[in-house]
Parts: sequence; C-alpha cells; structure tokens
Amino acid sequence: MTRILMLLFISIYLFACTNKTAAPDVSGVKVNVTLQRFDKDFFEIDTTNMNESLQKLQQKYPLFFKDYMLNILGVDDEMLQNNTATKNIQYFIKSYKPLYDSSTKDFGNFNNQFADIKQMLQYVKYYFSTYQLPLTITTFIGPIDAAFKTSFGIQSDIITAHTLGVGLQLHLGNSFSYYNTQQGLELYPAYISNRFEQDNIAINLAKNIVDDIYPVTESDKPLIQQMIEKGKRLFILNSFVPKAVENKLIGYTDEQMKACYTKEQAIWDLFVKNGYLQITDKNIIKNYLDESPKTQELGEGAPGNIGAFVGWQIVKKYMQKNAATTLQQLINMDNDIVFQQAKYKP
Repeated sequence: MTRILMLLFISIYLFACTNKTAAPDVSGVKVNVTLQRFDKDFFEIDTTNMNESLQKLQQKYPLFFKDYMLNILGVDDEMLQNNTATKNIQYFIKSYKPLYDSSTKDFGNFNNQFADIKQMLQYVKYYFSTYQLPLTITTFIGPIDAAFKTSFGIQSDIITAHTLGVGLQLHLGNSFSYYNTQQGLELYPAYISNRFEQDNIAINLAKNIVDDIYPVTESDKPLIQQMIEKGKRLFILNSFVPKAVENKLIGYTDEQMKACYTKEQAIWDLFVKNGYLQITDKNIIKNYLDESPKTQELGEGAPGNIGAFVGWQIVKKYMQKNAATTLQQLINMDNDIVFQQAKYKP
C-alpha cells in the first residue's frame, strides 16, 4: 500500500511539473535577423591610431556606434569630434581587456545563444505578427555598472530602435570573480548576480520586448492590480521563451521557486489576512513588488518580489479558464476582471 501511495504521489508531482500549455510550433515563422559582434571589433581596434580606428568602427556600425558611445560609455558627438574622449576610450579598452578576454572563453562562438534568441523572436512574431522586430543582435561589453532597469529588474541587455544589444559584462556566470568582490557585491548583491548566466540572454532580450510591447506606466493602483500587471508581464515573457524554467523568468533560485509553490497558501494569506490587496501605500507596495533579497514576513528563505509571483499565478489561472484569450487581449484586459474571473484559491 505504501508503495502504491508513493507511486501515486510521484505521478501527481510529475504531472504538476509538466502540466504546462504546449508551446505552438514556430518553425515556419520567418525571422530575418543577423548577428553583429561589436565587442570583438571594439576591443581589437588599433589604440595607437584612435581617430581612424573609431571612424572605421562607426562606418561598420553606423547606428549602434552612437548608441554605445552616448548611452553606454557616456561619450557624445562633440567629445568625439574634439578628440576629448580618446583617452577615456583608450583607458576603458585597457581596463576591460581582461574582462573581454574572459568573455571570449564563453562567447567566442555565439551560435547557440543566437539560435535561442532567434527562436524567441519567432515566438514574438507568432503572438504579435505586426510587431517590428529588430534586424540585428549586437554583442557588446560596457562598464560593469552599466545596467538598465526594466519592469522585471536590472540587466545589461538593451533594446534600441535598431537592435537588441547583449551586454556580455553581466553574463559571465555567477561565480565570475568580479561579481563576488566587495565592489561587485555592492553593485549587484548575490540575489541579482545569480542571474548573470549565459542562459539568461534570450530571456533578458525577451523582457526588453515585453516592455516595448507593453510599456510600463507609473501607477497608483491598489496592490492587487499591480500584482496582476506583473503577472501579465511574466505570462507574456513565458510565452516568448516557453522552454525556459520558471525560476529563470522571475529571477528566483530553483529552491526558492519550489518553496513558493509549497508555501503558496501562506503567501496568499499574507496579503489577504493583512488586508493588503487594496492598499495604495507605495512604501508597502514596494516591499512586495520590488527586487529584494527576501520577503521579511515569510522567513529567511523567501525571495523578494513575492507579489509578482502571486500575480503570475492569478494570471495563469485566468488564462487556464479563458484559453482563447490572446496575449494582446490579456494586455488590454482590466486587471479587476482578471482577478475576479480567475477565482484564485491556492
């Protein structure tokens, strides 16, 4: 009898882990995108002849060059024309050459990552056929503190009008020496640098696209509505990278993700029993929707951003009951309706 119960438990567990909506076949979706290795060309320029080298680089990357110089290195056109930035660029190349050399061990060949990105773009095109995809994927290395805020958190990967940019400086693995120095940990605590892995590249670029399709707006809405807003974004993100494990999407460790499902009732009770669902106090809301190492009330091992986890479960429940709803319709759907119709009861 014990053996039968154990087998039954294992079967239920496996079903729960695999009971995900099957991803559509996107093999026939055409995506025209090319790879640009700006990082290689930038770090291989002749630093003894900076003016000519930068001109050649600009000719090869006429669009990304300006974005990189201005928005990543902080060098404007006037500084380039007056040659006042030459020494700064030389210093950056010299200082970051060891980091670039480390990156070539992992990214000398970018074929696997490019294939993942291309497939992600196929899913984007499948769900949003009129969305204008970038024509290029551009790898680069920026300053270690050059991180950009998205609705999902901070990352080095960017989106411009012309390209999806992959900031390799924050994809060298969470054991990379600099991330674990005092300075590195001050910039990126472990709960953030845990995401600095190769397999987060396509996910991060998908996050940029989600924000582009579904722009973030300042909100004074009640907590439950903002939770569902976060849940919608995670659901769309999951649709763009359906093969990714869930903890990678929300930025949790595998252990934290499992604990959230195990303690899902207790997490929901935290919001219900404290009367938090309809609060509009930004300081309280911040505790549950911003990145942080933990949720104090739930104990040491509980991750931060716990409201996004709950919002995601609510949206998943709604979509299970309304499978014909498109992602665009989900974006436009009133959050209160999503909450009411989901009838979420963990």
